[in-house]
Amino acid sequence: HVQLVESGGGLVQPGGSLRLSCAASGYTGNNYCMAWFRQAPGKEREWISSILTAGTMSYADSVKGRFIISKDNTKNTLYLQMNSLKPEDTAMYYCAASSTWYCLTTPTSFDFWGQGTQVTVS
Repeated sequence: HVQLVESGGGLVQPGGSLRLSCAASGYTGNNYCMAWFRQAPGKEREWISSILTAGTMSYADSVKGRFIISKDNTKNTLYLQMNSLKPEDTAMYYCAASSTWYCLTTPTSFDFWGQGTQVTVS
């Protein structure tokens, strides 16, 4: 049973930084995609970044150059370093994982989700 647990959200001023973490457990496959999504009130869940087992990273244009995704395989933990935060980055942030060797950007392509961590930029 795969579990994903996010942490690190909070309230930050515009221009500030936060680092989100996602602790993963229960994986049995060797190839998988892990990603971060976010969802603001009244909006659809939005893909923002993903990373493959081999380390290939992708970013949405809205966060490119400001956010950095990474993972520590020894700790089974995914990270999202968020810099130069803007009020429009305010949302619930979710960690997601899929047991595929490729990454897609649609929420339905991911099998496992965390409970989310709130980020508020104000």
